[in-house]
Amino acid sequence: MANNENLKPFDSNQSREEAKKNGRKGGKKSGEVRRQKKTMREMLDYLLEKELTNKNGEKATTLEAMMASMIKQSISGNVRACEFIRDTIGQKPTEKVDVDAKGINIVVGSDEDKEILEDI
Repeated sequence: MANNENLKPFDSNQSREEAKKNGRKGGKKSGEVRRQKKTMREMLDYLLEKELTNKNGEKATTLEAMMASMIKQSISGNVRACEFIRDTIGQKPTEKVDVDAKGINIVVGSDEDKEILEDI
């Protein structure tokens, strides 16, 4: 991890060869980081598809178990779990904030929501 002691000031007077060498080093490092992130994604994909068995002998993937847990939490009143489910299935209301010379205008997805805001 970089810290201030590891940083070198940018030398605008470096030769073309030095600039190429430094650019090449940056490109290699960027490739390494991309490969690491890809590996993490692949590991998560694998783990989410891994099959689990509960104490009743029922089988489900990790992802299915996670979604079932979110549904159970939302039924018991966890609002954040409800929002997560709503957003995941694509039902998130659209929100738009317009800023103009007159001030801030908040526009909420449905006409019903607009009427409520107008009454406030």
